[in-house]
Amino acid sequence: MQADLPVTGLIGNKPAKSPASQGALAAMVSSRNDRLAAFDARRQPPRSSACGGGDNHRLPAGGAGHDQPVGYPSSAPELAIPAAVDVAVVGAGVIGLSIAWRLALRGLSVAVFERATAGAGASLAATGMLAAAAEHEPGCHDLLTLALESQRQWPQLRAALEAQSGYDIDFREGGTLVVALARDEVERLRFRHELHKRCGLDTRWLSGPEVRDMEPGLRPSVAAGLYCADDHQVDPRQVMAALCTAYTAAGGRLVERCAVSAVDLEGGRVAGLITAMGRCRASTVVLTAGAGTGNALPPGLTVPVRPLKGQSLAVRTTPETGTLAHIVWTEQIHMAPKGDGRLIIGATVEERGFDEAITAGALYALLEGARRAFPAVEEMAMDAVWTGLRPSSIDDAPILGETSIPGLVLATGHHRNGYLLTPATAFAMEALIVDGALPVVARPFGLDRFGYAASHRETEYADGIDR
Repeated sequence: MQADLPVTGLIGNKPAKSPASQGALAAMVSSRNDRLAAFDARRQPPRSSACGGGDNHRLPAGGAGHDQPVGYPSSAPELAIPAAVDVAVVGAGVIGLSIAWRLALRGLSVAVFERATAGAGASLAATGMLAAAAEHEPGCHDLLTLALESQRQWPQLRAALEAQSGYDIDFREGGTLVVALARDEVERLRFRHELHKRCGLDTRWLSGPEVRDMEPGLRPSVAAGLYCADDHQVDPRQVMAALCTAYTAAGGRLVERCAVSAVDLEGGRVAGLITAMGRCRASTVVLTAGAGTGNALPPGLTVPVRPLKGQSLAVRTTPETGTLAHIVWTEQIHMAPKGDGRLIIGATVEERGFDEAITAGALYALLEGARRAFPAVEEMAMDAVWTGLRPSSIDDAPILGETSIPGLVLATGHHRNGYLLTPATAFAMEALIVDGALPVVARPFGLDRFGYAASHRETEYADGIDR
């Protein structure tokens, strides 16, 4: 089951007449950057935040667009970086900020360095699904174990994050429906259900009428479904806002628009970071830069992470159009209803390196896939489109833990599961850095699992393409 939509071969399809006509798409794409202002009006900056400044709710001309918050517009940027901290984190996405927050709560001095603005990479392009069952693939036992542990940890993380930030992260517990829209999809869905049963996952087979009982707005001819009761979701915009607030309230420093040029080494071990704003000394550096992790690696160290492009869009639901009560997956797309009335439709899977262009063919394929499952989409107003670059490793599993360089730690390569794996990653890095050892559940995900393959594939990953 592939809920994300490969776009190869779809670009040349002749589009049918639909509400997302060429003119509507052009108008929506040209105005996408204006969507960011809506978030600014409903948030206040944390008292000690270093998040952004000025017009950081705007994106550069020609860049990928989305309606996600990328900073705190009314707060002042950092004018200088700290001279020294206990831990320096590279990358202010959901993984980097969650690790930094946990470390700050343990009493360490922490600084997070972000080349753009908090969440501007994959984190604010994500849907926010916590789908351990729906995402499970054959042969991924260790990853499933980690995913289920992280899923169990989400209520604990949510409670602490909401209490310390004052934000509601829109944690929705309706579960996920994976549906077969036609008879030829039923057998593939049955195979997935059998896999779930062998793995002990709590999923339930549904007939077509049972699916419609749960989601009356789906097309009448839906053939079957699989209900993943424990696969929930959060709103990435709210999670990122909450993390920025909780982290800085705990005493952390967030330095945005500050590129890291190198890891500073002395005597073969980490001594800090060299950045565009100067040096910051630190005995521990955590690389959480997602698809850009390779940009800060010391010479001789290879981390096999590449960008995997995903395009998504959002439409606005109304009482007249109705909405969904659950996340719904088909073989082509996923749809996730949010508490503010948006319906997120995603996402393509494209091997395009660092290309972030929004393409008409991808948007048409997403809209057609959504309309095929949920006809009311035709009457919904377009809200936003965007592109994100997922950090994906060779085996699509995260890379967690120490490297051959003392003091250099990795937390990257989370593929499509960044939000799902956030608690497990944050707690694992906290245990490693503060207590000296990774939890057992995280140990299979070290860089050493790649062995020779990591160095052998260095050239192949340099341009972001898995050959």
